Amino acid sequence: MAYSLSDNKFVIRYVVGNTDPEKMPDEAAIAKQTERLNDALSRGGRLVAQEKNFFILNIGEHQVVSQYIVYHVGFERKPYWYKEQP
Repeated sequence: MAYSLSDNKFVIRYVVGNTDPEKMPDEAAIAKQTERLNDALSRGGRLVAQEKNFFILNIGEHQVVSQYIVYHVGFERKPYWYKEQP
């Protein structure tokens, strides 16, 4: 059976990476974000789209590029285990 994007009635947005330019990324937080994404995919979610974002910080004479990726995971209906994230 072929899969169609129209089968997605519910989409969850998962951010992986640092979205706050005021603080440096915390590896434990990024690992937790990745774990949540993998959990959704293993529970039947399908990757629908992804956004790649970045920002450039000037720290003294150096430039630092920080990036994050937003994954959109689709489901046929809202999963019973899904809880809104703050």
